[in-house]
Amino acid sequence: MSDSAPDRPVVRLVDIRETPLDVAEVLAAVEDHGAGGVDVFVGTVRDHDRDKGVTGLEYSQHPSALDRLHDVVESVAKEYDVLAVAAVHRVGNLRLGDLAVVVATAAAHRGEAFEATRALIDQLKQTVPIWKHQLFDDGSDEWVGTP
Repeated sequence: MSDSAPDRPVVRLVDIRETPLDVAEVLAAVEDHGAGGVDVFVGTVRDHDRDKGVTGLEYSQHPSALDRLHDVVESVAKEYDVLAVAAVHRVGNLRLGDLAVVVATAAAHRGEAFEATRALIDQLKQTVPIWKHQLFDDGSDEWVGTP
């Protein structure tokens, strides 16, 4: 018997926060006995971008960002045959290796979970107003994703 009864929401966790992200929290949020597949995407701060060394990132958000993130998660929950969806994004100053975003979906079958997670991260990056300020080792910087 599945624990994804009609009274259990499909959207289980949506947040934007300045504190470090925890993959285990996101996995726990999408746990469901009806799920045969759970797919997780973890975005981390890497040490380079387009042949330039990155020393850190600063993420900032528009006041509407959390509402837009909710919209994206709800959209994926409706479009795909999933049992659970979760998404958290970090803002503030991040160092190399820090987690910037964690999204996950649970579905009866792995294929649907894979597809839903890819749609979730792609839509999040395209539509949620969170902006990345990259700091490079040569002293230059760059804003990414600004309007």
